[in-house]
Amino acid sequence: MQKQDRKKVLAAVTDLFFTVKISDAAKRTGLEVEFVKTEKDLLEKAKEKPVLIVVDLNINGLSPVRAISKIKHNSELKSISILGFVSHLQADLKREALEAGANMVLARSAFSQNMPQIFKRYADLS
Repeated sequence: MQKQDRKKVLAAVTDLFFTVKISDAAKRTGLEVEFVKTEKDLLEKAKEKPVLIVVDLNINGLSPVRAISKIKHNSELKSISILGFVSHLQADLKREALEAGANMVLARSAFSQNMPQIFKRYADLS
């Protein structure tokens, strides 16, 4: 399979537990995953049209809500699905991310638990 034929997940995640879990879940569903640590890299790599962008809303090094807003306000990128995850206690941050355009925001535990099914859904998209 050529590189451009593989569906890609772009992940703005630096937490080691989640990077390992995301890599494993993506591999099991046939998705390629690329991790970014800066807003500049996230916006640049989004131009490659991944099937899904996963954003840790507590990531250091970028403003996740601002980055989501920039992607969703770009006519070429706004159709990309964005999934954010937060601590279950951060209702305000969840609301801000949804208002910025995130398609879904889950608690960290729910994202972790449902990751295989979520990735399978995006791997199965044609």
